[in-house]
Amino acid sequence: MDRDSFWLSDEQFARLKPHLPSDTRGKPRVDDRRVISGIIHVLKCGCRWIDAPSAYGPRKTLYNRFVRWAAKGVWEDIFHALASAGGPPEQILIDSSAVKAHRCAAGGKRMARPVCKQFPRSNLSSLHQRIRSQGRTLAKMEIRASRAS
Repeated sequence: MDRDSFWLSDEQFARLKPHLPSDTRGKPRVDDRRVISGIIHVLKCGCRWIDAPSAYGPRKTLYNRFVRWAAKGVWEDIFHALASAGGPPEQILIDSSAVKAHRCAAGGKRMARPVCKQFPRSNLSSLHQRIRSQGRTLAKMEIRASRAS
């Protein structure tokens, strides 16, 4: 057994076993403990499925089991069962390093130029001047005027 590999202990697998699906058809599943250990190893180290050690069995089996059980909701059921077994937590921690925000939210530099370009009054046609005097917006018309010139 490699020291970099992850293997479920007897106690850990005994807690998982009641939550595993038992309604299998066709060929019996290969060793659940080995496959679940392989799935946890891949998720823990962040490697690709193809890079999983061969000690966990065929890589395609690891991937297929993970995807099929995710579609059935098996992983979510296991998580909820294990999380509720210990009772409500006394403290809840938030890792702020995982929270990402857009750079605008950090109070960075503002744009030096205005967002909407203002055209001098002399470049506006008489129609634009009449609309401006009535207090209507010129955003669409100014864009058209800038494309025409």
